[in-house]
Amino acid sequence: MTLTPFKNEPFVDFSSPENDKAMRQALEKVKSELGKSYPLIINGEPVFTNETAPSYNPANKDQLIGTVSQADRILVDQAMEAATEAFQTWRYTSPEVRSSYLLKAAAAIRRRKFEFSAWMVLETGKSWPEADADVAEAIDFMEYYAREMLRLAVPVPLVPYAGEFNRQVYIPLGVGVVIPPWNFPLAIMSGMTTSAIVTGNTVLLKPSPNAPIIAAKFAELMMELGLPKGIINYIPGHPEEMGDYMTGHPQTRFISFTGSREVGLHIVEHANKRIPGQKWIKRVVAEMGGKDGIVVDCDADLDAAATAIVQSSFGFQGQKCSAASRAIVHKDVYDEVVQKVVSLTNVLKMGNPEDNAYVGPVIDEKSFAKVQRYIEIGKSEATLAAGGEAGPAHGFFVQPTVFIDAKPDNRLMQEEIFGPVLGIMKAESFEEAIELFNSTDYGLTGSVYSQNEEHLAYASERMFCGNLYFNRKCTGAFVGVHPFGGFNMSGTDSKTGGPDYLQLFMQAKVVSEKL
Repeated sequence: MTLTPFKNEPFVDFSSPENDKAMRQALEKVKSELGKSYPLIINGEPVFTNETAPSYNPANKDQLIGTVSQADRILVDQAMEAATEAFQTWRYTSPEVRSSYLLKAAAAIRRRKFEFSAWMVLETGKSWPEADADVAEAIDFMEYYAREMLRLAVPVPLVPYAGEFNRQVYIPLGVGVVIPPWNFPLAIMSGMTTSAIVTGNTVLLKPSPNAPIIAAKFAELMMELGLPKGIINYIPGHPEEMGDYMTGHPQTRFISFTGSREVGLHIVEHANKRIPGQKWIKRVVAEMGGKDGIVVDCDADLDAAATAIVQSSFGFQGQKCSAASRAIVHKDVYDEVVQKVVSLTNVLKMGNPEDNAYVGPVIDEKSFAKVQRYIEIGKSEATLAAGGEAGPAHGFFVQPTVFIDAKPDNRLMQEEIFGPVLGIMKAESFEEAIELFNSTDYGLTGSVYSQNEEHLAYASERMFCGNLYFNRKCTGAFVGVHPFGGFNMSGTDSKTGGPDYLQLFMQAKVVSEKL
């Protein structure tokens, strides 16, 4: 199979009347389908259960998106059995065939781009551009991983040895449990799932309770494309009921997880306990969030820096693991940067994502309460400069909030909030700014605004994060361009959308033949 070189999917220009109309039509189409019931998918077959869970629009708490059947441990066992059986065939299916399913899925989503965006607007409260970027990233993941699998299918060159023919190949691991987040409900979910299956594994896909219907639409699509039964088993359910059972199951070979630090650490600990019938050491691939920051040097372009801080902090209401929840500003430009950030924040438009408002809701009542709690903590630790209030009561709205004069050890500056809350603190020097950036347990993304090449070189060596950007915002990684993943409590050092990611779902095997 010969493919054109990978190229990132372009974003939709919503200033075009044609695209604006297409998006509004997609929203109306999706709204006409709200309230339906969605089954589990086990071994390619729909399974409806008596127990269901609703999914609501966070911008309109009374609007039911749909109800989703809930699995129990018996159904998990059935799904595990189906995945285990399917693995015996799928593992030997050629990489070309496995890759073709990803390419077909990417093409199908591209044709239905506005529809998938509309589902995200309604189920997770994304603005139009944020939803479109999510769809584009999903397409990118599948296009990129399809090509990467073909590259990795070629045996690794080894040192020649007289009288022998030696080769190293990569083989799949087995059955995996995929646990994606709600904040990139199509991109990360589909990327996690397809990276596992294109490498020859089979999976149990447990969607986030906050975005189960988008995942159901993806699982339906893969079935429509003729993916063999048992490769993807869609298994929604209560985390408390199913989480430990799935990750601790003796037939689980690996767990791919994106979510909170607390849950990620629990999965790592739980998966490392061998239980009877388990023949392997389970592999955990985890991405667990961040406490990301933007450093502003004394000679920076302050308008560009302030714009990047606001975009990185409040895009999708700060509900990104890459979001900038800290700004660390050189004392010489501190007051000016604060003034610019506050001014830009105060003009952000809050409203219904259906109307393409920039600031929408946080995902649910639990998140809303958490953000409100941290705003109160911030008021006791720093100075409130913007926002701090709740928005319209019909949804989980919180104003973009800025605190200034924060201190490095404030909870505001150390703990992941996952909402539209930014803390700004002053640095006496550029070197101190880098030291302050490194003062958390995380290490995911960071950004530096400076015109000083020596300072950029200093930051390049000393800022400890997986994705470091100079003179641009710290969100918006592109597949293949910015392989994404962090250090320390940000995860297991994996890099999604990068050249070594697929190897996390395979193991190396060396075959030696005496001639």
